[in-house]
Amino acid sequence: MAKQTTSRWSAVSIVPGSNGCEAALALKGRRFLGAEAPRIPLAECTSVQSCRCVYRKYADRRAGPRRAEDDSGMRRVTRSGTERRAGRGRRSTDV
Repeated sequence: MAKQTTSRWSAVSIVPGSNGCEAALALKGRRFLGAEAPRIPLAECTSVQSCRCVYRKYADRRAGPRRAEDDSGMRRVTRSGTERRAGRGRRSTDV
């Protein structure tokens, strides 16, 4: 039997089944942490007996890149200029 590892950030989304109810359609595309996901059938489901909604699993709750540089692969350009920090630090060991 294969050992399944789960991340604390693993997530799920609800995929409405055929003729999905309004409650499921309203949550379409939204990701939830696994432990925080609503149970299926949803409490507001109008077709509980024939509900065909399922969970789609994801390794991470985030849907896409968080920063423009993650998307493009380009590193952020740092501004070159004069050093604005002046003097020693707060610690007695700072020179």
